[in-house]
Amino acid sequence: MQNLLDRITIDDEVCNGRPIIRGYRLTVQTVLEFILAGTSDEELFAAYPFLEKDDIEACKQFAVRLMDRHFTIHRLAA
Repeated sequence: MQNLLDRITIDDEVCNGRPIIRGYRLTVQTVLEFILAGTSDEELFAAYPFLEKDDIEACKQFAVRLMDRHFTIHRLAA
């Protein structure tokens, strides 16, 4: 089975170097924003016919991997 993250590519010439799906002009961020807004997989497939179920899973896995890094959250003074 192909590693899902292999579906995510970065090309400086496409979408300003943002992570995209399999070379298409569809960013991981766009897919995640649709998911967050409550868009169903079926609606995503209708809007982006090239999109596959594994692409959506790859976007989710990509986000999880980003959050696996260590971040420090600073509280701002009120």
